[in-house]
Amino acid sequence: MSMTKIEIITRPGKLEELEEALNDIGVLGMTVSQVYGCGLQKGHKEVYRGASYDISLVPKVKIETVVCEIPVEKVLATAERICKTGQVGDGKIFVYELTDAVRIRTGQRGDDAIKDIPGEKKI
Repeated sequence: MSMTKIEIITRPGKLEELEEALNDIGVLGMTVSQVYGCGLQKGHKEVYRGASYDISLVPKVKIETVVCEIPVEKVLATAERICKTGQVGDGKIFVYELTDAVRIRTGQRGDDAIKDIPGEKKI
């Protein structure tokens, strides 16, 4: 079975709603990072104590997940529905085909490495 990594970079305020929506469609494993970047926005200006400052890197969150059983299009449609405001700065979604994955603890490879193990206690 093929594995696909999906990276969603969006506004920090969308994280909680996006996490719930992804959980609702069966995406349970994800990694979330606070990131800074600039795209078409090229940052913004802020005024502090009367002085104007260029803020070139904008705070975002990056949500990474790997799917093999959940259709990629379903994940993309869910992320777009939740993150889209129609304003500059909504973010980007990147999709990568993966060749392998390894669960370090057990040595399982491929899609077995990213699937839940039935009955296993979660920490």
